[in-house]
Amino acid sequence: METLLIEWASLLLRWFHMIAGMAWIGSSFYFMHIDASMKPTPDIPKGGESWEVHGGGFYQVRKWLVAPDKLPADLIWHKWESYATWFSGFFLLMTIYYVGADLYLIDPAVRQMSPLVAGAIGCGALAVGWVVYDILCRSALSKNEVALGAVLFVLVVALAYGFQQVYSGRGALLHTGAVMATIMSANVMLVIIPNQTKVIEDLKAGRAPDPNLGYIGKVRSTHNNYITLPVVFLMISGHYPMIFDSKLAWVIVGLVLIAGALVRYFYNERHWGRSDPWWAWGVAAAAILAMIWITAISTPAGRQRLGLKPLPPIKQSVALAQVKVPKEVDDILTSRCSMCHMAEPVWRGVVHPPKGVKLETPAEMARMKPAIAIQSVLSHAMPPNNITDMTLDERRVLAAWVAQK
Repeated sequence: METLLIEWASLLLRWFHMIAGMAWIGSSFYFMHIDASMKPTPDIPKGGESWEVHGGGFYQVRKWLVAPDKLPADLIWHKWESYATWFSGFFLLMTIYYVGADLYLIDPAVRQMSPLVAGAIGCGALAVGWVVYDILCRSALSKNEVALGAVLFVLVVALAYGFQQVYSGRGALLHTGAVMATIMSANVMLVIIPNQTKVIEDLKAGRAPDPNLGYIGKVRSTHNNYITLPVVFLMISGHYPMIFDSKLAWVIVGLVLIAGALVRYFYNERHWGRSDPWWAWGVAAAAILAMIWITAISTPAGRQRLGLKPLPPIKQSVALAQVKVPKEVDDILTSRCSMCHMAEPVWRGVVHPPKGVKLETPAEMARMKPAIAIQSVLSHAMPPNNITDMTLDERRVLAAWVAQK
C-alpha cells in the first residue's frame, strides 16, 4: 500500500507540475512577444501598445515602461504560476528522488552515500546555485551581457559535471535542471515581484518610481526566457537513458544550453523586428547533432559500429559483488526481463536499457526491487504486453521476494 500511495503522489504532483509549468512558460513567452510587438503611441511617452485578435475578440494591450500615473483597483499579478511550478517540482523531487533515493538518486557505481546525505547535497545545491547566480547578476560583470552569459554557461556545465560525480545519471541531470528552475523562480519571487511592489508603493505615496527597478526585473525575466527550453529538456531527459547514462552527459548539458538559447534568440530578434538570424537554427542543429554523436559513442554497440575503442568495464565494489538473490528470482528476471534490461540489450529495436534499468547481476536486481514491485507485481506492466510470457506463478515468486525486508 505504501508503494502504491507513493506512486499516486508522484502521478498527481507530476500532473499539477506540468500544468503549472505550461502556464508559467506560456505567460513568459507571451509577455516577451508582447514587449517585442509594442508600437509607439503618443499618450504613452515611454511605452507603447499592441493590438491582438483571439477567440473571436480584439484586445488592446498597453505598456508603460516604468509605471502609469495611477493604478486601477484591480491588478493581475503574474507570479502564482511560477510559485506553483517550483513548489510542485520540489515536492515531486522529494517524492521520487529523495524518498526513493536508493532507486533513482544514488548509484553505488558512482558514489556510495546515505539518502539523507544525497538529499542534503541536492537541497544545498539549489540554494547555493541561486546565491552564486544572484551575486554574479549584481556584480560588475552584469554590465557585459555576453561575459555574464559565458560565466553562467560555465557555472551550469560545471554543476552538471559535479552532479555526475555524486549522483546517478538521472539524478545528475534532474538536479542540474532543478538548480536552473530554482534560479528562474527565485528571479520572480526575490527580484521581479519585489521590484514591482516597490514601484506600486512609490506610486501610492506620490513618489516617482525608480526606472532601474523595472529594468532589473526585465533583465531577470529575459534570463528566464533563455533558460526555459534547456530546463524543459533536462526535466524530461530522465526518461531517456541514451542521455543520462552517458559519461559525457555534462557536455550534452552545455550543448542543449546553446541550442535552447539560440532558438529563443531567433524568435526574440524576429519578434522585435531587428533581424531574422537564421544562422541561429544552423548552430542549434549542429549542437543537437553533436548531442546525438555523444550518445552514439557512449554505448558499447555504438562504439563498435563506429570502429571506436571499447569502453572500459565498470568496476563493481566487493560489497555489490557479494549481493545475492534467490536463484528462482534470478532465473525469472534473467529469462523474462534482462534481454532488454542489460548494458547491451539483445531485443530487436531496444538500443538502451529502458529507463536505464539493468537486471544482469544480483546487485542490480536487488537495487531495482521497488521498481520490480511496481512494474511486475502490483501491476503487470512489465514485461510489456507480457511479451516474454511471464507466468502468474513467476509473479507470485517475485511478490514473495519483494515482500522480504
